[in-house]
Amino acid sequence: MKKLKQNITRILVAVLVVTSFASCDEVGDTDPGGTSVESMAGDWFITLKDSDGDLLTSNKLHSTYNTAANDNTMWIDDHSSGYVIKCKVTVDVKAGTFTATASPNVIDSGTVTITDGKIEKGAGTTKGGHKVDKISFRAHFSYDKAGYDILYEGHKRTGFKEDEY
Repeated sequence: MKKLKQNITRILVAVLVVTSFASCDEVGDTDPGGTSVESMAGDWFITLKDSDGDLLTSNKLHSTYNTAANDNTMWIDDHSSGYVIKCKVTVDVKAGTFTATASPNVIDSGTVTITDGKIEKGAGTTKGGHKVDKISFRAHFSYDKAGYDILYEGHKRTGFKEDEY
């Protein structure tokens, strides 16, 4: 009986050792890749002005990120902290541009049309003096019958303490 228990123990240890090596084997490519707009995605500190050049708000945090479709569209989202905008835009990644025509503004009523949208690599400067990407675009909200546009301009967030607002 003692010999039988020793043999069973040896067999179990051998099976355990063999399966532990097999479980560590990488199968195929484990790199998940990126999204179609990853070079344009990020957090941004943006200042808003109206069509007359009057300041509306300064350095409000906005985000740009891919849509679930991953089809050269992205979200622009101010997290309800600026002029209340969250809409999808169509992007041209190579040119660094984006636009939207009557895109539903999902956190406010109506639609928003975005023109002159662009992200310029290394064209912005942070509060702490770091060179980062710059974002700018013009937005027209459908409920604004006076014809005013809101001008958005800002720079990419670094996460460094000296660059935070």
